[in-house]
Amino acid sequence: MRKNAIIILVAGIIISVTASAQNATIIQYINTYKFIAIKEMQRSGVPASIKLAQGILETQAGTSDLVQRSNNHFGIKCKSTWAGDKVYHDDDESGECFRAYSNAADSYKDHSDFLRNSARYAFLFNLDPEDYEGWAKGLKKAGYATNPKYTQQVIKYIEDYNLNLYTLIALGKKSMQDEDAMYAANNPVIIPQVITVNAASNKSYTKPAVNQAIKDVKPLKTVYPQGEFRINETKVILAPAGSSLLAIADEYNVKYKHLLDFNEFEEGDDVLDYDQLIFLQRKRKQGAADFHIVQPGEDMYDIAQAEGIRLDNLLKYNNLEADAVPQEGQKVYLQKDAANQAFANGEKILLQTAFNTADVQLTTPSNTTKHIVLSKETLYSIAKKYAVGVDQLKSWNSLQGNDLKPGQELLIYKN
Repeated sequence: MRKNAIIILVAGIIISVTASAQNATIIQYINTYKFIAIKEMQRSGVPASIKLAQGILETQAGTSDLVQRSNNHFGIKCKSTWAGDKVYHDDDESGECFRAYSNAADSYKDHSDFLRNSARYAFLFNLDPEDYEGWAKGLKKAGYATNPKYTQQVIKYIEDYNLNLYTLIALGKKSMQDEDAMYAANNPVIIPQVITVNAASNKSYTKPAVNQAIKDVKPLKTVYPQGEFRINETKVILAPAGSSLLAIADEYNVKYKHLLDFNEFEEGDDVLDYDQLIFLQRKRKQGAADFHIVQPGEDMYDIAQAEGIRLDNLLKYNNLEADAVPQEGQKVYLQKDAANQAFANGEKILLQTAFNTADVQLTTPSNTTKHIVLSKETLYSIAKKYAVGVDQLKSWNSLQGNDLKPGQELLIYKN
C-alpha cells in the first residue's frame, strides 16, 4: 500500500511539473505574439483572442515541428492559389503542403487575409468581436479544422489565459496595464524577475557592462519558461541572479566572447546581479512586431532584450542616441519599414534623450502628466482615466475638435 502511495505521489509531482512547464510555454507564446495579434485585429477585424488561441493550438505554443520549419502559426495549407515558399508536413495525410513564411508577422497577416477574403468565413465578421465563443464555433462550422474538439480547445485557451483582454485592448476598451492584474490572478507560481533602471542612473548603452548602474529589481510581468526557449526566433534563456556568464557559455556550447557580443556586454564582472535574459545566438536586426509599447521601468536595453532585437538597430529605427530614455506608454519601433512609414505619415517618435532633474523642472511643471494616445482611445476615455473633464483636456492641449491620433501627446494637469 505504501509503495502504491509513493507511486501516486511521484506521478502527481510529474504531472504538476509538466503542467507548469506547459503553462510557462503558453504564456511565453502569448507575450511574444500579442502585439501582432492586436495589430492584426485593428487591421483586419479578426479578434486578437481568436488569433492567439488558434496560434497556441496549431503550434503547440510555438514548439511544433511545422512552425519551427515554416513560421506557419495557423496550419494553413498551400492550396492552388499559393505562390510562396512551401514545406511538407504530415497532417491529415502524409507529406501535405503547407505555406512557409519568412517571419511570424507574415503568417499572422496571411491568416487574417485568408479569413477575410474567403466567402465561407464572411459571416464571422458580422459577429461581435468580443463573442469569442461564436467565432470559435463558426471557424469549426466553416471547416477550418477537422479536429472535433477544436472549438472547445480554442475557447478553453481564451478563458484559461484571459485572451479576450487583447481583443478589448485592440478595441480601446482596456490597456496593457490591465495585464498586471491578469498575471497576478492567473499565474501566482511563476514569478521571475526583471531589471528596472532609474532614469537618472546614466547607464551606458554603448556595449554596457554586465552589472553597470543597475540596482533595482521587481517582479517581471512577462513570464518566461525554464531552460532554452526562443524570442523573435532566437535562442535565449532566463539566467538567474548569481549565474556566471562563463558557465553559461560552457553549458550551452557558446564561445564566451560571442555570448558577450550577442548580449551587448563588455568584459567585466562575470556574475549576474539580477535575473536576466541571455541570448545564445545573435539577436535579429528587426523585431517580430512593428512596435513595442514601453512598460513601466523599461529602458532601451530592456526593450532590445525583451524583443530579441539588436540595440544598435533599435536605436537607429527610432532616431535615438545611446542615452535615450523612453517613457511609459510610448511606441518604440522594431522594424525599419514601420519606422519609415510612421515618419512618412508625420507621426512623431515619442522618445526623449536622458534628462536631469533641473531640465525637468524647467520644461515640465511638477503637477503635469504626459499621456500618449493609444489606438481606439477617445477624449472621453482618457478624461475618465484621469478623472478630469473633456473640456479641460481640450483646453490644456489647445484642441479644437474631438479627434485624436495614436501616438499623440496630451498634457494632464493634476490637482
